[in-house]
Amino acid sequence: MLRSIRREEELKNRKVSRATARRVMTFARPYRRDILIFLVAVVLDAVIGVATPVLAGKVVNTITRGGPEAAGAVVRIAGFIACLAVVDALLSLVNRWYSARIGEGIILTLRTRVFDHVQRMPLQFFTRTQTGALVSRLNNDVIGAQQAFTSTLSGVVSNVIQLVLTAAVMFSLSWQVTLLSLVLLPLFILPARRIGRRLAEITRESYQLDAQMNATLTERFGVAGALLVKLFGQPDTEARRFADRARRVRDIGIQQAMYGRVFFVAMVLVASLAQALTYGLGGWLAVSGRISAGTVVTLALLLTRLYGPLTSLSNVRIDVMSALVSFERVFEILNLKPAIDELPGARDVPAGSGKVEFRDVSFRYPSAAEVSLASLEDVTTLDRTVNEPVLRGVSFTVEPGQMVALVGPSGAGKSTTAMLLPRVYDVTDGAVLVGDVDVRDATLRSLTDTIGVVTQDAHLFHETIAENLRYAKPEATDEELWAALSGAQIAGLVRALPDQLSTVVGERGYRFSGGEKQRIAIARLLLKAPSIVILDEATAHLDSESEAAVQRALSVALTGRTALVIAHRLSTVRDADQILVIDAGRVVERGTHDQLVAANGLYAELYRTQFATVDSPTPFTTADPEPVVLIEHEDLRTDGAAELTT
Repeated sequence: MLRSIRREEELKNRKVSRATARRVMTFARPYRRDILIFLVAVVLDAVIGVATPVLAGKVVNTITRGGPEAAGAVVRIAGFIACLAVVDALLSLVNRWYSARIGEGIILTLRTRVFDHVQRMPLQFFTRTQTGALVSRLNNDVIGAQQAFTSTLSGVVSNVIQLVLTAAVMFSLSWQVTLLSLVLLPLFILPARRIGRRLAEITRESYQLDAQMNATLTERFGVAGALLVKLFGQPDTEARRFADRARRVRDIGIQQAMYGRVFFVAMVLVASLAQALTYGLGGWLAVSGRISAGTVVTLALLLTRLYGPLTSLSNVRIDVMSALVSFERVFEILNLKPAIDELPGARDVPAGSGKVEFRDVSFRYPSAAEVSLASLEDVTTLDRTVNEPVLRGVSFTVEPGQMVALVGPSGAGKSTTAMLLPRVYDVTDGAVLVGDVDVRDATLRSLTDTIGVVTQDAHLFHETIAENLRYAKPEATDEELWAALSGAQIAGLVRALPDQLSTVVGERGYRFSGGEKQRIAIARLLLKAPSIVILDEATAHLDSESEAAVQRALSVALTGRTALVIAHRLSTVRDADQILVIDAGRVVERGTHDQLVAANGLYAELYRTQFATVDSPTPFTTADPEPVVLIEHEDLRTDGAAELTT
């Protein structure tokens, strides 16, 4: 009841469509037989709950009546009560088994369906969505949804049966005692609602503070956050901030505990007072000969089974709405259409295909309303503005084995162009072909097998080196892993580690330097052995030594493969078979390095700017009297010791 009161304010104006209710029933269909057995067990349990007090009253009446047959009758009734207790215990096990089977089955179905669906959402969905809100849908809302078929359903059926049977029996025994017992119920429910609403406000504030504390912990305990705190010397400030929030959580916890205890004490007090009234009036009626002593005992015992169902059913609408709203929040995600889907009758890209062709390709990013939910972004309404095209009429061909470089200013559309190839996005107009097959007509599996990508920030899961490598080829042997690491120029470092392939890389691979992570990512690419490779700023942000090591690894990775290379450092693409200069979403120049420098266009300008900067570095001036120390982060070894070069 208390839980329901907490959510009453939140749900009082909420409506759930009939379509949602009908869709909910589709999840119950596979469990029809289980639900039927579950409900029968619930009904039998409710009947036994009412029958036991009635039999207890018969025991008292038999004892007070006395006679030669009384002892045998009492033993028989007691035996029957014992049998009912055994049956009730077995029914409770049956209830729990089927409740768990139905509930966990529905959780499994919902979670797997939502997880699979989310994996198919476009990248824009993840860039806009709060990860915590998405995880909450997979945990809290899924569990809330399954309660519709377990606790809510069983509670409603059980409480209705108990209430009807208990009220009928009590009125048949003494309508006067029954009415008097019910007089105190409003005195309990009305104050309880006031306490519940206040508790709801406190709980909401508690949730917000917990969320803030969790966000603080997540940011400060991450490698990047911990490093920032240390570099700026703020641990004392952070400790004070955290202590202030923790103290407020403590204060709210005390308030929650006291409000909960007041609620519980009030409930017990009202039930005790009602029982006292039952004994008082019932005893007077028994003494005056209108009812028997056993009837008084029966009424007192049944009273406890009358208050529970009445208080629970007074909030049944909130319970049902809570479950349906949880379903609705899950359905919100399932209703989002994946932007990338495999067409019926899709065909495989021919094995070893290395030809890539862009035919008059245009592309715009979808609006927020097309790919996201307001509730997942924590905004009131989603932006429906149609974005301007990022690419306009891009056309080029890469022959098998060629290396084509995409260069241009930041934001020109280079990475977007490359991501159209593996269908991270789909073109708005035009077509992208791999091996003469439109990527939209290809099977997703054959496309991912054909294309390999190395980005500037290679992501590694918080798992072992072997598990990260086998993400590309699950059946790979250790020998194949070592061969891939050798090709990526990092086998020696891995062999020097205490756990070698079983070394856990840490969150986002932070136990390794940037260059080492890149080489592990290249080893993963070599293990996959695609015929087409996309390098998206694969050497950006690396120091010169790491860049040289990565370049050596890339020379192995690109041998005999078609390559689409995106680079800001023009020195890395001078030997490309063709260089495409992209500006404002269009290919404005194309040719070899020498041809483009001679053309004296945008490429030549970018080249001169870069190499003028490299040849003539800006010296430190005397305007700033503070000494400057450059520290290059070389490595974070597995033992946690940082090696720094000054």
